[in-house]
Amino acid sequence: MRSPAPLQPSFDDLGHPLATTVFVVVDLETTGSGPQASITEIGAVRVCGGEVTGEFQTLVNPAEAIPPLISVLTGITNAMVVGAPRVAEVLPSFWEFARGAVLVAHNAAFDMGFLKRAGAALDTPWSNPPVVDTVALARGVLMRDEVPNVKLATLAHHFRTPVEPNHRALTDARATVHVLHALLERVGNLGVATMEDLLEFTRGVSPERRAKRTWASDLPAAPGVYTFVADLPDRDGVVRRQVLYVGKSVNIRSRVRSYFTAAEKRPRMEEMVRVSTGVEATVCRTPLEAEVLELRLIAAHAPRYNRRSKFPERQHWLKLTREPYPRFSIVRKVADDGGTYLGPFGRRQGAEEAMFALHDAFALRQCTERLSERRPGTPCALGEMGRCVSPCDGTVSRAEYTELSDRVRVVLDADVRPVLTSQRERLAHLIAAERFEDAGRVTARLGSFVRAATRTRRLAALAGCPQIVAACRTDVGWEIHVIRFGRLAAAAVARPGEVPQAVARDAVTAAERVERPVPGLPAATIEEAERVAAWLERPGVRLLEIEGEWSWPLHGSIALDDLPRHALAAASPAPAGSG
Repeated sequence: MRSPAPLQPSFDDLGHPLATTVFVVVDLETTGSGPQASITEIGAVRVCGGEVTGEFQTLVNPAEAIPPLISVLTGITNAMVVGAPRVAEVLPSFWEFARGAVLVAHNAAFDMGFLKRAGAALDTPWSNPPVVDTVALARGVLMRDEVPNVKLATLAHHFRTPVEPNHRALTDARATVHVLHALLERVGNLGVATMEDLLEFTRGVSPERRAKRTWASDLPAAPGVYTFVADLPDRDGVVRRQVLYVGKSVNIRSRVRSYFTAAEKRPRMEEMVRVSTGVEATVCRTPLEAEVLELRLIAAHAPRYNRRSKFPERQHWLKLTREPYPRFSIVRKVADDGGTYLGPFGRRQGAEEAMFALHDAFALRQCTERLSERRPGTPCALGEMGRCVSPCDGTVSRAEYTELSDRVRVVLDADVRPVLTSQRERLAHLIAAERFEDAGRVTARLGSFVRAATRTRRLAALAGCPQIVAACRTDVGWEIHVIRFGRLAAAAVARPGEVPQAVARDAVTAAERVERPVPGLPAATIEEAERVAAWLERPGVRLLEIEGEWSWPLHGSIALDDLPRHALAAASPAPAGSG
């Protein structure tokens, strides 16, 4: 869906024209360049539209001796500043002179640094005015074959300024004014017409990137999703429209505009903007709808510049198989095969850590062979070490092994406590022996298991509800969402004066039809279901209607902060099936 008809540009879109911008060009002389140096002279010129409207100049008593080399360079001696006012007397007058103006300086970091430090020492807050550095501006405008460097004297000579800098504050400020005007004439040919353009230019934003900022003016200032697109050849050489990047924002126009400014510093985004040929937008009714649409578009198009669009299928699940002698297996997807699943895990390592934690608590077999009661085998090393109950050689009967695996299923489905308390003695021993790295590995395994159990319960609870209709009050009204099997099926907003229940009924009628998914899985991607769950769990969300049971087992998970306490609890492991 393309963005609606262009809106009339606001004054913010137009920017502040350079012709009407007031500049105060400032120059300082100091006792040195270090943080302990002091100001000895301030000179400034106020200009607007190319005309000088005021000047400011004063010597400043630095309350310290001026080094001889500095006196030779600037011509300012100790005798000249002995009767001059201190910086505490000068600074308020200078800020009044510069009120409402854009500050300009040659090598602005030097001058602004002294002004900031002086203000901080005097408890005078820095008003944070816009600052233009003529050094950065010159580097962006002039080629190396034009000037050998960007020193003020070099630029003054290059532009034939009527004032020659001489290391005195007011004279150098006057020279900088002429250099500034000459540089502004040059950047005007590059499309720099406003103060905003000028600041972006000095920050190194390329003209090609800035030229595309007009794309944002046609976009809505509303919540939704935006896509950067380009017409590029595919593998067959056919030029097709491709989605390069998908994003979301509460204000599409403002967010897209930032991609064409120095605020966007990611190198891959600059490349994306350079390649793209346009921006499209879809307005959404609620922020959650925008989040979900962003995820769906990323999944559909796999944009090359969205990091999370790469390898979304790399999820792992820990499965307790459904067979005569169940075992754990790490799989890539959930199937309706009677197995019990835990996850998903973003990395295989997490699934392995959770599996180790479960094997530490329950001596299930770890071999992958198919076992038979009629043909006993030879126990493996794990069986000899007591880490497996050895169903392969008949040490336990099938009924006894089934009882053990049923206890494990209860842990996976309802009660995590047996796994945590099973490591109590081991952790206490490791800590007493100061084997903290080993204790950390055990705790990491338990943490992976607890996180997976929490994620599993959260997803299963939401996926088990055929329909949930919920609402939350916001500044614009009541946000209303219809959720079916964990998938966002509809979104609506009840504006002030509208009846939320009536809006909710209309949303239910228009909601997407969602088929019942595989048990334990939502009818959406894992990430979408988690976004929906996060919204439902927000304070202030009210359930208008629910079909099914949105609930968790009492001991199906714990807070990770409570993990050490549970793992080291003095109580014995809870019996299987409790909670």
